[in-house]
Amino acid sequence: MQDREQLDRRMLDLAARLGARAEGYVGENPLVGAVIVKDGRVLGLGHHRKFGAAHAEREAIEDCKRRGNDPRGATMYVTLEPCAHMGKQPPCADLLVQEGIAEVVCARKDPNSIAAGGAEKLKAAGIAVRFSDASSAAIALGDPFVKRITTGLPWVIAKWAQTIDGRIATRSGESKWISSDRSRRRVHAIRARVDAVLTGMGTVLADNPMLTARDVRKVRSRALRVAADSDLDIPESSELVKTARQVPVVVACEREIAKSEITREKRERLEAAGVRIVGVGVGAKGTGIDLRELLKALASQFGVLSVLVEAGPGLIGSMIDGDLIDELRVYVAPLMLGDEMARSAAAGRIAPSLSAAQRFRLVRSKVIENDLEVVYRKRT
Repeated sequence: MQDREQLDRRMLDLAARLGARAEGYVGENPLVGAVIVKDGRVLGLGHHRKFGAAHAEREAIEDCKRRGNDPRGATMYVTLEPCAHMGKQPPCADLLVQEGIAEVVCARKDPNSIAAGGAEKLKAAGIAVRFSDASSAAIALGDPFVKRITTGLPWVIAKWAQTIDGRIATRSGESKWISSDRSRRRVHAIRARVDAVLTGMGTVLADNPMLTARDVRKVRSRALRVAADSDLDIPESSELVKTARQVPVVVACEREIAKSEITREKRERLEAAGVRIVGVGVGAKGTGIDLRELLKALASQFGVLSVLVEAGPGLIGSMIDGDLIDELRVYVAPLMLGDEMARSAAAGRIAPSLSAAQRFRLVRSKVIENDLEVVYRKRT
């Protein structure tokens, strides 16, 4: 049993690494990897490469045959239950039956009712099916897709750079640069893989960011740039507006502002510059915009599966208050300010005790030059 669990972990870990190669390419589809194994030997590898392309299972079967191997009687390890419906690609469950696969080991069930049912179809054809939780990486690979299907919300990653004592800027707002060049390049690489980058008006006014992926060898996704701007204050001279024709921009404001006669002329000028304006409700505290509604709109109207939040303490605090953050990427630089008035990563919440704290679990950490990159995920 232990040997089987170890093999499950190794093969599903490998499948997860394969699936992750397509991050930023698959659009609304899940990241999926597959490995074909027989007698402990890998016969074929595959992953879903891009939206509309062959699924991981078909890729693995084709790779197996290219190598001169026979998939009959083999085990397929796959990060997501094989689909059972005809979409842009034919059902993978039918393919596995046709090719004589003897066993399928999945990391998780498909939550999409349209595509689900592959396990039952495989079992009906006499193929053994197991669901294994041996690989945390394989399970995590499907988290953004599962969240989108089950909640209608995209996967939200919040990022910031901080000093050792947890400050993201001096009391005057100086923050360039806390982290190293290499750490900032890592952030550009993340931008190249997500579907949207969200910021607030404080950041737009203070830093005038472009929020594009630069100095990245391969930009997988031209992330939609989103500004949370309740009163439609965004300057028409901002980099976001000036480059909206090259890389798409959405400005989210209060619904009443989005249809007010007072803002009509500015809206027309922004739209002429290529900006999409989305009106949403007011936040739960009666200020700002409803961030949950915005995230749902990004998922439903723009097909966004993942969002990177690069913002100041106000927006980050509101995201935490709304329980909207799934993952944190924190870059800790070897600096100490020791100033209680210096700015922290999140603000605006009232947490009278530790029981009110948002809780995360450590996923991994990595040294980047003298910085430390720390990745957390929300504890569930």
